[in-house]
Amino acid sequence: MSKVCEVTGKKVMFGNNVSFSINKTKRRFDSNISKKRFYIPEEDRWVTLNVSARGLKIINKKGISAVLKEINSKK
Repeated sequence: MSKVCEVTGKKVMFGNNVSFSINKTKRRFDSNISKKRFYIPEEDRWVTLNVSARGLKIINKKGISAVLKEINSKK
């Protein structure tokens, strides 16, 4: 599963672990992505999306149909 939100476009960032002695080693900051199923009553079907926590809040606010239209218009 790729770590990219299909609603917001959030993805993995890279940075440094910094120790007490200020030694720096590379690390990954993973975004909070989960696979979630949504029901679309207009089409009477289920859709599976990889969404972040912010993406879920956007879907709750606007509705799944409006968000899917935005995703399709971007692609």
